Amino acid sequence: MTAPSTPAVAETSPVAAGRPPWALLTTLWVTQYVGIGFLTVGLVAILRADGVSLADLSLISLLGLAWPLKLLWAPLLDRYGSRRLGHHRSWLLALQSGMVLALLALLPFEDPAASLGPLVVVCAVYVLLSATQDVAADALAVRLLRPQDRGLGNGVQVGASYLGTVLGGGLCVLVYDRAGWTAAVLLLAALTVVALAVVLRFREPARDPRPPGNAAWGALIGVFRRPGVPVWALGVVPLVYGGAAGVYALPSAALVDAGWSLTRIGVVTGVVISVPAALAGPLAGWLVRRWGRAAVLVGGGAALAVSTAGLVPLLLGSAPLVGTVVALSGFLVAYTALNVVVYTVSMDLSRPATAGTDFTTLTTVPLLASFLTASAALATAALVGYVASAAVWCGVTLLGVALGVRWLRAAPLR
Repeated sequence: MTAPSTPAVAETSPVAAGRPPWALLTTLWVTQYVGIGFLTVGLVAILRADGVSLADLSLISLLGLAWPLKLLWAPLLDRYGSRRLGHHRSWLLALQSGMVLALLALLPFEDPAASLGPLVVVCAVYVLLSATQDVAADALAVRLLRPQDRGLGNGVQVGASYLGTVLGGGLCVLVYDRAGWTAAVLLLAALTVVALAVVLRFREPARDPRPPGNAAWGALIGVFRRPGVPVWALGVVPLVYGGAAGVYALPSAALVDAGWSLTRIGVVTGVVISVPAALAGPLAGWLVRRWGRAAVLVGGGAALAVSTAGLVPLLLGSAPLVGTVVALSGFLVAYTALNVVVYTVSMDLSRPATAGTDFTTLTTVPLLASFLTASAALATAALVGYVASAAVWCGVTLLGVALGVRWLRAAPLR
């Protein structure tokens, strides 16, 4: 298995010469997850408290399929856009406005459990808009971030996802508990309007000539035909990301077995441990810039192995609050560092002309890997136990780290 002798890196876009639009990208990334955090964490808890069955709640979880499927329409955002308003800015104006309206459309559902069907439809519209907004935001990031800024940019992106989850799945639920449905929904909409205001003030630099229609759609497959990409995207990434996701799939079930209440599990796994992970994202990005992608990959892999060992008491059935929170936080911090490297290299491999399609396609691979290995890890645990399953999937991650370091050193990325 060899890597290319020269970097398989996209041409640097001429618009990447100026200062990166950090405020724009950060607010866009945070607001994606404010609504998603509320739907997947907060709304599920609210509906469960109202007596909605687990089978019906699974409808909410299915909405997440829009995120891996967004690659099917990502070429539309690369191919079409307004020259007057800005190619990707025009999409962001429409999508961010649509997200606000979709959230406001939740206002009539003051008793959400009583109108589950219509509620799910509105939520589906929101998730579709949010997933598509992610394509446009990432395309802008590929175009506007200089190579030396990509690590920090992706660190901010990963950290923003945790911050958005804390705001949507934590703060907005607290507001619901204290002030009711209307106040919580208005807060969600207000947080989303902040990003819309930033987009309105932003002036997008002129982009390179847009690709013809066939080139935009061909990028879905074409990105894997470029030198070095298959080894990274289809070899390294599924091992690193899938193995880590396999380990992370085990603690929730182990916490239930250890006697934790669903409320405590939700607060700890959805809010408490997200705070250090949100801080770890930008830190890992800064370290990528200072030490390089390979060094952070190694550090993240080592930290994940140590934190997996720290989870052993939980996996054996002992879950004291402080020790468990520390172990889970350490694991999520390590997971975040690996995630930052994966996203940074995906940005390195994306071409400015088809930025939305390339980056979305490359980052769909780890998403799919996490879905598959999460299920496989639980199946493995049923056969050999939690500890042995965690050891297996941690080993998968470390194998991916070793292959990734070899690839990065053979083809150093600019």
